[in-house]
Amino acid sequence: MTVVLAHGIGGREDLPLPLGWAVAGAAVAVVVSFVALGVLWHTPRLPAAAAGRPLPGWAAALLDSRATRVVLAGLGLLATGWTLLALLLGPDDANNPVPWVVFVLLWVGVVPVSVLVGPVWRRVNPLRALHALVNRAAGLDPADGVRPLPAGTGWWPGAVGLGAFAWFELAYEDSTTLPALRWAIGLYAAVHLVAAFTFGSRWFDRGDAFEVWSGLYARISPLGRRPDGTLVLRAPLAGLDAVAPAPGLVATVSVMLGSTVYDGLSGSTVWVTFVQSQPVSRTLVATAGLLLTIGAVAGLLVACALAAGRLGGADDVRAVPGLLAPSVVPVALGYVVAHYYSFLVLEGQNAFVKLTDPLGTGADWLGTAGMQPSAALVTPGIVANLQVVAIVVGHVLGVVVAHDRAVALFPRARAVLGQVPLLVLMVTLTCTGLFLLFAG
Repeated sequence: MTVVLAHGIGGREDLPLPLGWAVAGAAVAVVVSFVALGVLWHTPRLPAAAAGRPLPGWAAALLDSRATRVVLAGLGLLATGWTLLALLLGPDDANNPVPWVVFVLLWVGVVPVSVLVGPVWRRVNPLRALHALVNRAAGLDPADGVRPLPAGTGWWPGAVGLGAFAWFELAYEDSTTLPALRWAIGLYAAVHLVAAFTFGSRWFDRGDAFEVWSGLYARISPLGRRPDGTLVLRAPLAGLDAVAPAPGLVATVSVMLGSTVYDGLSGSTVWVTFVQSQPVSRTLVATAGLLLTIGAVAGLLVACALAAGRLGGADDVRAVPGLLAPSVVPVALGYVVAHYYSFLVLEGQNAFVKLTDPLGTGADWLGTAGMQPSAALVTPGIVANLQVVAIVVGHVLGVVVAHDRAVALFPRARAVLGQVPLLVLMVTLTCTGLFLLFAG
């Protein structure tokens, strides 16, 4: 079985103005936002420790109740079991829903849900639930492991996991075939269960790629927690202030952004022609391209952050990349929306159609077999305009987060000067993102 999942529609011919004007306008918008922030925003305004208004007692109690947690975990296990039926016993053809579940509903679909309501994958993660069930049955605390996580682990397991998934989706030639999905899902489950039983449930927070992916985007959510555990409604970006610098954080956000940038590059005519002209396998060329793109994003981020630290007069310049890394998360979100909006809307509908019959018997278990996917929300004009808006807004929000961190990190007299390299970073990424989307 080979399934081709298209990642979007829309092109430069659907833009309301020429591509060059769109790129120039986007760059100007980022620069203007930078200037406005420098003039009007002199003190940090996104402190996670004091952000937001506490939820009413009944709402907080409902969201934090054991019943809610059990229901969400149970739904995760039920959905996983349903998908495993298709993985192990379903038809080996394009009607099998597993590629749609993995690459559409899980990878892409978890992003908007996390941005709206918080780290949803943490609540429905079937491996976390299975680990907890086994420990509870044995009378053990799931948080306890055989040994603590090694010092310096930080975000590195999540960065590696995200990179591995990006490679599997974007570089490996047979990623949508059932044999490949079986070994990939089996390996993923085995690695994380062994690690969780070794290090305790805290492993999932930084080791599970999907929890890291969902958790970082959830920092943008208006629903969040203060450090003391209080559930609050807050300014949408305030949660990023609570992302403390740790080993591997820069690598993690670089993979988040770089993999999406590569996805845009891999669909361009120039790249496709280049790959087809090489004497080696597509997987090898794509792997090199993915690694180089992620490396370029990481290098640009680190170089600009270090320059910002020097110009801004930071006490510890080497710590600045980690402190500014959260500002990349809104940028990555903009890229995800731009690249995957139409993909999620169209293929998400197809996923539910295919899930109605995981065994390929002709049954209609979910009542969705006759559903016809609607393209009303993904006309080329809508998608093209949304892509521009998503890229620009993502970078403007990145500038906001970077500015808020800079005024807290740098002396006031040098805070704006210290942000100039970050402005260069944001403008470069804005222009690159639009060219990749529409240059073809």
